[in-house]
Amino acid sequence: MPKRKLFRKSSLAYRFTRSCLKTLAVVAGMFICFAGLFLLYENHQDRQDTTESDKQLSEEVIEYKPLVQKYLKQYELEEYTGVILALMMQESGGRGTDPMQASESYCGERGCIEDPETSIKQGVAYFAATLDEADGDVKLALQSYNFGRGFIGYVKDRGGEYSEDLAVNYSKKMYEKLKSTIEFRCIREESEELNACYGDIYYVNAVLVYYEDAKDKTDTDDVRLTALNK
Repeated sequence: MPKRKLFRKSSLAYRFTRSCLKTLAVVAGMFICFAGLFLLYENHQDRQDTTESDKQLSEEVIEYKPLVQKYLKQYELEEYTGVILALMMQESGGRGTDPMQASESYCGERGCIEDPETSIKQGVAYFAATLDEADGDVKLALQSYNFGRGFIGYVKDRGGEYSEDLAVNYSKKMYEKLKSTIEFRCIREESEELNACYGDIYYVNAVLVYYEDAKDKTDTDDVRLTALNK
């Protein structure tokens, strides 16, 4: 017995059903599209929120603000409180007995400082010395805090102003010079690709991402920090 079709193709019911199915398909497609866009937006917002959160000083760092100001005052550099707090955040997040990671400039090797106040005293003293030697170039002083003060002479022989290119080239030079005697760990993937594994070639930017928050949490003047905007 032949099967009977529910609707004939020429019937009104058939055309109506087909039209409804097409409409449902379009609506479903639009829904899927909007759902995808919404998920992409939410994912972007989550990443943005995480990035913003990453730029905040930790409570541990903020608690050291009075000590930082105490030792900066000895050099009449209290307006650099925000810079030092941002530097400390990058170095340690305020954790451990050497929050400024100042042992190497203090005794020539890592891990010899076991008291946070000694760390801050030494870290501030070293920063003050690099800032003076760098003629107030804050970025040069920051990168020299990471590389060592030999970087200042290197920059002065090449125009006298910090640049990221100079930081990369100095790192490559020192890495090539020392890699046979010192075991290096490349901090960044880019450093490994560039054979620039001496120190952190992007240290200045790594510190300054915390600077805006650090300024908000300090009551110090910002006048002498115009070099940061170069």
